[in-house]
Amino acid sequence: MLKGKKIIVGITGSIAAYKVPLLVRLLIKEGSEVQVILTENARAFVTPLTLSTLSKKPALTFPFDEKDGTWHSHVDMGIWADLMIVAPASAATLSKMASGLADNLLLTTYLSAKCPVFFAPAMDLDMFKHPSTNENIDRLTKRGNKLIAPQTGELASGLSGAGRMEEPEIILGIIQDYFAKALYLAGKKILISAGPTYEKIDPVRFIGNFSSGLMGFSMAEEAARRGAEVTLVAGPTHLTVSDTHIKRIDVESAAEMLKAMVTRFAKADITIMSAAVADFSPETIAQEKIKKSTPLDTIKLRPTADILATLGKQKKQNQLLIGFALETENEIENAKVKINNKNLDLIVLNSLRDSGAGFGTVTNKITIIDNNHRCFDYPLKSKKELAGDILSKIAELA
Repeated sequence: MLKGKKIIVGITGSIAAYKVPLLVRLLIKEGSEVQVILTENARAFVTPLTLSTLSKKPALTFPFDEKDGTWHSHVDMGIWADLMIVAPASAATLSKMASGLADNLLLTTYLSAKCPVFFAPAMDLDMFKHPSTNENIDRLTKRGNKLIAPQTGELASGLSGAGRMEEPEIILGIIQDYFAKALYLAGKKILISAGPTYEKIDPVRFIGNFSSGLMGFSMAEEAARRGAEVTLVAGPTHLTVSDTHIKRIDVESAAEMLKAMVTRFAKADITIMSAAVADFSPETIAQEKIKKSTPLDTIKLRPTADILATLGKQKKQNQLLIGFALETENEIENAKVKINNKNLDLIVLNSLRDSGAGFGTVTNKITIIDNNHRCFDYPLKSKKELAGDILSKIAELA
């Protein structure tokens, strides 16, 4: 499961650091490539020599090695890693991570990390219970960092309570489970719709919406990165895909998108309908440009086909169907109705009431609702980050 995975292990100044050499050894035994970064205080609890020997890489503390002039780039390490874990995470380091303070190599690497970041707090029980610690943990998890909660037990102070870092074997299992869920998509056929549709009025005018398609394109890229076979049905958009494994089908109207989705739906393991399909189209399309001088009091509209409901009726037991809902009022209630009426497994809800969410932005704030009507809230993030969150939630359905 972990063979070839590049993992950064960050160690801070806590007595629980004595457990980390075993974690490093376990990761190496599973085939991972491990880069250890220690804070200066961590070196008082566990030696770089021990960690270098186990990881087969120099254990780093400083960005610049004065002996040989080597520069250890936090940016390069942040790009290199598939996963980063800070264990033990002291109260001081948690505070710095939450506030964005970058005064050592571990913290600059954390801020540069493009990968998921796990953190395993370790401290005395009163420190762990302190409101500031709780606030820092809350801030980190809301940003997408993944908490490995400490356990209750005997602490270095002699007291007993919450604050004991999770055991290395358990941490290993958590990391394995994470990659197992990511690998769930490997080889899966995923069908994704993205962008708006344009419903022609005449050869130069149309009815449309402000969707850029960024959410759907982000999910297509992330799904392909996780090993899925992706077909992307895209409405009119300036966006491009960089992954050559994504098969792109360009459409313009709701009718064209319906045909493209229905044609490919039966072979899809997972279908994600993120496109903002027009609800209405003109009854007739003028063959020539309508002149301003031409009387035009009304444009008669007809409803477009409900693509998501159509797919829901065709869905088989081994298929997953995910919809999107953009609402302006009674958001949760309206989304739950759509789950039931359209035979969905999940629906991704966002509201135009939330600043930074919706069409035309690079960020979004979502709530994922499952078919048991359980709600999972996600804070405002980039759409690229949320793409990973959505796919991870889909993997949980496996």
